[in-house]
Amino acid sequence: MSSDPARRSPWTSIRNRVVAVLLTLAVVTAGVLVWLTSDSRATHAETTDGEPRPLAMPDDVPERFAEAWRAPSAATPRPVTDGASVVTGDGGTVTGRDPLSGQERWRYERDRELCTVSDAWSTAMALYERHSPAGDWCSEVTQLDMATGERTAQRNGNAELGTRLIDDGSHAVTTGENLLNVWSQNLVRTMEYGQVPAPVEPGRQPRPGCDYGSVAVASGKIGVIERCDDDATDRLTVFGTTNTVDGETKSDEPNVFFTTLLDSENARVVALVDRHESDENDYLVAVAFGDAKKLAIYDGNGNKTAQYSLDLPAAALTSDPEGRVEPVARTGSGVYWSAGASTIALDTKNLRPRWTLHGTTGTGTLFAGELVLPIRGGLAVIDEPSGEVERTISVDRGNDGGAENGDEGSLAGPIRLAAAGPVLFEQRGGTLVALR
Repeated sequence: MSSDPARRSPWTSIRNRVVAVLLTLAVVTAGVLVWLTSDSRATHAETTDGEPRPLAMPDDVPERFAEAWRAPSAATPRPVTDGASVVTGDGGTVTGRDPLSGQERWRYERDRELCTVSDAWSTAMALYERHSPAGDWCSEVTQLDMATGERTAQRNGNAELGTRLIDDGSHAVTTGENLLNVWSQNLVRTMEYGQVPAPVEPGRQPRPGCDYGSVAVASGKIGVIERCDDDATDRLTVFGTTNTVDGETKSDEPNVFFTTLLDSENARVVALVDRHESDENDYLVAVAFGDAKKLAIYDGNGNKTAQYSLDLPAAALTSDPEGRVEPVARTGSGVYWSAGASTIALDTKNLRPRWTLHGTTGTGTLFAGELVLPIRGGLAVIDEPSGEVERTISVDRGNDGGAENGDEGSLAGPIRLAAAGPVLFEQRGGTLVALR
């Protein structure tokens, strides 16, 4: 008696084999398509090993400076440096460079345009554009180690086009006309303020329909000028970078310290300073009024405590600052505010104007222990307490109306300074220039 033939495998038929091959091809094709459109494929990163040492600052400001190197850097509103490295941002590429030579140390490149690059807690913070049917945002936030170029954190957010990144040492704020976002050092969003896209719980924002004129941050507090349809004048509001209720972080529910209507529709917040760390209400806010050429000081309860006249020309302070951030530089003893073609020194203790120097062309920096400010045709070394010009140094910037040709000329934009050891950096529009 013969036994039954063995059962045939279902995969031995030609039809089933064809189906299996087609399924395999479909899976492979889907994987390739995901890879082709992924952020990983669109990212090129070259890192480096080692930790460059901060460069030693010279004992004195030299008698002359010459250009050492330059690089395109349209995404950096000011020089980005930690004293050992300098970072440029242009197109979709963030580059870490040697301050002395400009030689590339590391590179992080994407197929998206950069919105802005800034430095916070010794890292380079890069915001990239993202365009979608839901809108255009600066939504890709990437944190890079400034020494090595290693990516240390990455998140998605909803910063508006034209944003700037400012920080208080603990939190970074993205500015915008209708929305502000706050990020911690590990890129966790701790606060949203304004017109939040797709809010989880409506009604948590105090005034979501307002426009913002200017923003400043210090010591866990954010000051913003609001313009709301129901208000006759501008409004000053100060709120916290975080809000914790019963141990839970309320990132969509701002903790507002105060809000007050101002005397003008042409206001701009210049600076915030803390007077005592033990009392969260003991801080001051400086607000400038362009039409009246006044600087008013408000305390932590929103009360005006002082007001000063500003020695500025009529054309100054006629519009909101670029990126909604006033150009200021800080030292241990002063806040140096670039207001048009003038620099106003504010005392860090009470924000009282100490002096005004006309003829400057941007924000300065400390170099060899001296305050250095950009002027037409060069640099001015300033006595910090008095504002007196100790000496000037000629710098060839081309046709900038410098002293060497005597004409009025015109700059492409304000110059912003920073230093790394013996190198003085000038951000001139979309170009970073190193001087030695």
